[in-house]
Amino acid sequence: MSITWVMRPEDVARIRFAFSPMWELVASLRTLQQPARQSIHLPWIKAVRPRLAGLDLTELFALVPPGGYLADFITPPPDTPMPDFAAELDRVRRTAPERAREEAANVRGTDRAVIERFMADPEAGVARVADALEAYWEACFAEFWPRVYALLERDVLRRSRQLAQGGASELFAGLGPSVVWTGERLLIDRPWCATGGLHGDGLVLLPSAFYWPAVAVMTAPYQSMLVYPVHGVGTLWEQGPPPAPGALAALIGRSRARILLALAEPATTSALAARMSLTPGAVSQHLGVLSGGGLAVGMRIGKQVVYRRTLAGDMLAGGRDV
Repeated sequence: MSITWVMRPEDVARIRFAFSPMWELVASLRTLQQPARQSIHLPWIKAVRPRLAGLDLTELFALVPPGGYLADFITPPPDTPMPDFAAELDRVRRTAPERAREEAANVRGTDRAVIERFMADPEAGVARVADALEAYWEACFAEFWPRVYALLERDVLRRSRQLAQGGASELFAGLGPSVVWTGERLLIDRPWCATGGLHGDGLVLLPSAFYWPAVAVMTAPYQSMLVYPVHGVGTLWEQGPPPAPGALAALIGRSRARILLALAEPATTSALAARMSLTPGAVSQHLGVLSGGGLAVGMRIGKQVVYRRTLAGDMLAGGRDV
């Protein structure tokens, strides 16, 4: 079974990328319920499991079962490229009660008594769910979000280059075997069938670490969105920055060597700072030296400056990947 989306030229022209802390948070609820399905996240599970005793996740687990449909109102598609958690949580709180009730009724394979309680008073239910999401975020996810964000950011920069250089064909070919682009239609391998076009609002592509390795879709009445597995998820829970080869570290300094190796994938100053365990100011100074030496170059994308290695930087790094 699969979903078939007809994509007109104007739909292709309106492809955009976004991140979603709320999507990662909600997807992680499934990781908690089925740890074996995503053993790659076991370091995170071990870190947060002792904290779960102080939380009531019963209603969240009911609305986000281990498999199948989850209530869409909990994961509204991002309306900006980089929404913060507070903004997304506010959108959840403003969900229309009737929509929440309708979506809760469609959830299967879960505790029906909890679902019936939610449906009896969806306005109060939405408030409880939002409070539970906020508590879960603060206890189990907020401190890990910079690490997840850096991974998602590197993926988006990589895919944006693919789209710019090879068009939609190269972009969709890299999203995994569950996504097939025919030139007119996007075929998505999902356990239900649907055929039709997008509804005039373009397509948001959302990388995900905690939904990995599966894909997910959202469509009307929401913004059309395709969630795909992030590239490089195996590096997410590696401890510390990439090691610097001794000779390179001796030549340009250990921190600059680490940053140069990390720039195998373009990154912003803030993402590098989180990954290197350095302050943004220190990273900015090192990038200034690397740029001045012709080893790195900055390019503005929207409101951010993204750095990448130059050819000279690649040669000095010895073609190493991070």
